Amino acid sequence: MNSDKPIGVFDSGIGGLTVVHALLKQLPHENIVYFGDTARVPYGPKSPQVVREYAKDDTEFLLSKNVKMIVIACNTVSAVALDVVQKLANIPVVGVIIPGAKAATSASKKKRIGVIGTVGTISSNAYANAIRQLDETIQVFSQACPLFVPLVEEGWIDHKATEMIAKEYLFPLSVEKIDTLVLGCTHYPLLKNVISNALKGTATLIDSGEATATEVMMVLDELHLKNSSREKPNLQFFVSDLPAKFTQIGERFLGSKMGVVKKVGAGRQ
Repeated sequence: MNSDKPIGVFDSGIGGLTVVHALLKQLPHENIVYFGDTARVPYGPKSPQVVREYAKDDTEFLLSKNVKMIVIACNTVSAVALDVVQKLANIPVVGVIIPGAKAATSASKKKRIGVIGTVGTISSNAYANAIRQLDETIQVFSQACPLFVPLVEEGWIDHKATEMIAKEYLFPLSVEKIDTLVLGCTHYPLLKNVISNALKGTATLIDSGEATATEVMMVLDELHLKNSSREKPNLQFFVSDLPAKFTQIGERFLGSKMGVVKKVGAGRQ
């Protein structure tokens, strides 16, 4: 396989751009094709069966772009449909759950880990199961935080309302005296300051996107698939709806300009 082929990344919408940001920091010469399923976002509240169907569509689109690897930036898909993507793709697949669980397990000294995410991710128990498989003596405390996603997309990163909601969501975890907190949704890294303040700085925050980028780098090294080019990477962005809105909000997640975002319709070719 050619090492200059792109890495394919998909998410239910915009949040996966935090994973792309982490990938570009650790692998600055990798070409990337990103697909955000903005017509069907959010995946979090949907049934596992529906999420698995969406994951199949998203994977087929990326495979049509001749990618060398697929990164599932969506926590919900990583939680309930990792096997769907792996079966379809005859290339390496990395989700965000296992890298995040590994990073949390390594960081926790008191063996008391909190996990926050969408309703779908939390109800799947995927993080808790992955953490306990790594160390069965760790206690995991999970909390769904569904309002965080719309607040981030509204741009209310440092808003008083966001601070109040964060304190409400995170109070049960602070009572449990967690020392590590997994940010189990790609939107949540934008709220790191608010989340840390709500916990009074008592917990190490684990950004699953950063942990995933590290895992991707290790896989590429192991399979000799890292791009040897030192040219500026080719970044392509595709969405299923509202490319202008995606660009406007997405640049906040990516931390840089995005260029042209293309809308793909039926069949997504």
